[in-house]
Amino acid sequence: MKKTEYPKKIINLDEQIARLRNRGLIINDDDIAKQYLKNISYFRLQGYWWEFQTDKQNHKFKEGTNFTDVINLYTFDRKLKLLLFDIIERVEIALRTKLVYYPSIELGQWWFEDLKSFHSKDFFNESVREIDKELLRTKEVFVEKHYEKYGSTNRPPAYKTLEVVSFGCLSKIYSNLRNDIVCKNRIASEFDLPNSNFLKSWLLAFNTTRNIIAHHSRLWNRKLHLPPKILGKPNSNFVSPPADPRSMYYLISCLLYVLNKVSPGHSQKEKLKILFKENDFVDKQEMGFPENWEENLLWL
Repeated sequence: MKKTEYPKKIINLDEQIARLRNRGLIINDDDIAKQYLKNISYFRLQGYWWEFQTDKQNHKFKEGTNFTDVINLYTFDRKLKLLLFDIIERVEIALRTKLVYYPSIELGQWWFEDLKSFHSKDFFNESVREIDKELLRTKEVFVEKHYEKYGSTNRPPAYKTLEVVSFGCLSKIYSNLRNDIVCKNRIASEFDLPNSNFLKSWLLAFNTTRNIIAHHSRLWNRKLHLPPKILGKPNSNFVSPPADPRSMYYLISCLLYVLNKVSPGHSQKEKLKILFKENDFVDKQEMGFPENWEENLLWL
């Protein structure tokens, strides 16, 4: 099939600034604007100034929009991602710990390589391939020492092997466990969720968010394609079913709900509230936040 020639050409920094001004963006200092455009890029910032345009077809900015407004929104998003990444890290470590401990007690230390413990052979084989790839490339001393002492014919036990695989791989391994394995629901309950179907759904949403953050993509008003399953009967303080379960509001609420269980006494909720207060220009409705969201028991 003949390819259509891409019509847009690369433009230099001066041309980028001139184009933005022509579209109504106020730029007070060209040198400062160039510095940002050299280090963040026109295309990446485009995802943020989109919110300031009244005519998105012709890329016309709202009257009075300043380049600084765009940078402030970008900076808010970066800080939000750092806070959420910290929460996801704690959730990941908790999952890793529980996924090592409980199945190893119930099924033995090499349960992760036993096809009989899993639903799907294809997903099982995919997970094993990813495990082997990570074991091959890891430089962790505990893996190297294991191979030196016991040889490399067999994989290390779960408490070593599962330390080097990704959050995504852990989530797939958990989700693929057979439902009659007792510890599957036990692990879900330790995240304050009613069963493994909820945890499977929430882990998928958390891992998707983690990958968005890891690739430094825009997050603040993103809609998740596969949102966390609606938790209508929570065991602890939570939020009411949201108007849009794909929203960042619901995702963040789910993260805090789980974090309350695995890291009691954390300060992330307060840090998030401070971030929102310091950046009150951010349209939280676009993130799915309802009115009086701070009065919800989860956020108190």
